[in-house]
Amino acid sequence: QVQLAESGGGLVQAGGSLRLSCAASGRFLSINVMGWYRQAPGKQRELVATITTGGWTTYADSVKGRFTVSRDNAKNTVYLQMNSLKPEDTAVYYCNANVEYVSGARLPRWGQGTQVTVSS
Repeated sequence: QVQLAESGGGLVQAGGSLRLSCAASGRFLSINVMGWYRQAPGKQRELVATITTGGWTTYADSVKGRFTVSRDNAKNTVYLQMNSLKPEDTAVYYCNANVEYVSGARLPRWGQGTQVTVSS
């Protein structure tokens, strides 16, 4: 079973910055795509950013130019640097990993979520 441990959420004023981290642990063969999603109250969960093992990234239009996703493959850790935060970025942020197991199975795993609150 793969565990995703998130950290780095909190309360920040508009215009401020936060950095989220998510480390994967457990028994697995590889993790191709890691990324971040978020869910605001009353809204559906949405993609924020993803990154592959090779470094290919995707971003939601709403965060392009403000957020940067990166990863340390050796540590199975993905990061989300969030700059110029806006109140509309307030949400629970979830780490996601597409895990390939030794058995050949490929399954998505989710972290427990970390709250990001941006005050105006």
